[in-house]
Amino acid sequence: MFIKSVILDGFKSYGTRTEIKGFDHEFNAITGLNGTGKSNILDSICFVLGITNLSHVRASSLKDLIYKRGQAGVTKASVTIVFDNSDTNKSPINYERCEEITVTRQIVVSGKNRYMINGSTVTQKHVIDFFNSIHLNVNNPHFLIMQGRITKVLNMKPPEILSMIEEAAGTSMYENKKQGAQKTIEKKDSRLKAMDGMVTEQINPTLQRLKDERSEYMEYQKVQRELDQLTRISVAWQYLQTEERLKNTNYEDGLLDRLQDKLRTLNGEMRQCSEIVNNFERKFPQLSFHYKDPEPNFNRNTVRGLLCKLFTVKDPKFVRALETAAGGKLYNVVVDNEKVGAKLIEKGQLLRRTTFAPIDKIQGYSMNHNVVQKAKQMVKH
Repeated sequence: MFIKSVILDGFKSYGTRTEIKGFDHEFNAITGLNGTGKSNILDSICFVLGITNLSHVRASSLKDLIYKRGQAGVTKASVTIVFDNSDTNKSPINYERCEEITVTRQIVVSGKNRYMINGSTVTQKHVIDFFNSIHLNVNNPHFLIMQGRITKVLNMKPPEILSMIEEAAGTSMYENKKQGAQKTIEKKDSRLKAMDGMVTEQINPTLQRLKDERSEYMEYQKVQRELDQLTRISVAWQYLQTEERLKNTNYEDGLLDRLQDKLRTLNGEMRQCSEIVNNFERKFPQLSFHYKDPEPNFNRNTVRGLLCKLFTVKDPKFVRALETAAGGKLYNVVVDNEKVGAKLIEKGQLLRRTTFAPIDKIQGYSMNHNVVQKAKQMVKH
């Protein structure tokens, strides 16, 4: 692969598009008068190859590479190199089918870079890897030999010249990669040894323990299957024994049917009674009292219930008299103390407004003995 042409547009002294052709595939020399732009052609080639040391192209910043630093109406510079790629044996990887390869680099006054290969935008790293694959490393210290270094190169000793040639040819790059690969291999080997040690010290004992547990589990399953089989045999034998005893038992014909009918009748009566109670409670909600435990382990024995449910009237004709005497207090809820009532009010989730009657706060009045006796006759404790 060799250069066929170089196209400059806005680069250094080339303010307009200029194409330079006629390159030889082996050796080229650029001649001309001072100030005609000979060095700028070499600078443009280094620019496309991705040079990082701008001092080699006689610039302090990328802006210096734009024609008159962008002050003459030209705000960007681009250089395109067209390579002949007809020798596929020396072609870059993945470009064997291209007769020509064009590499373009473009910069603007703001310093923004753009790289393209065959018209497709790529990264700077992609371009550098592209040229490294064909042993073109413009950032190699011996890739460019400036005028002031020619005498120094001529006075080099053979080992120094060999080292320079190796670096220029790119073989030292592979040597560095080789050393890096060897270090990576050493790290991998070290990790592999550590993993082997872990397998020996931790995984193998665990694996053996799991194998032992598996053997025990298999034995357990075997015993469990035998136990299940024996259980089925035992149940079947008990069933046969029970069936035989039933055949030998003398019992009254139809007794079981009558008992079942009686049970169904009683269940029906219980449902009817339950429905009557529910309807009555819905009609008279003050006759029911429901609450949630205000705290864990709450002692429900401290809640006695509605006052009217704590006694039974012997004769219904006295109900009106009791209601008149007691008033609405018959529907008060009797509790052991004030604390119980306070807890129920705060956290008992009561469904209606409720008045509590703490037993420890109730004060009785002395009554005539005859009145007490009369009340006892009316009420059954």
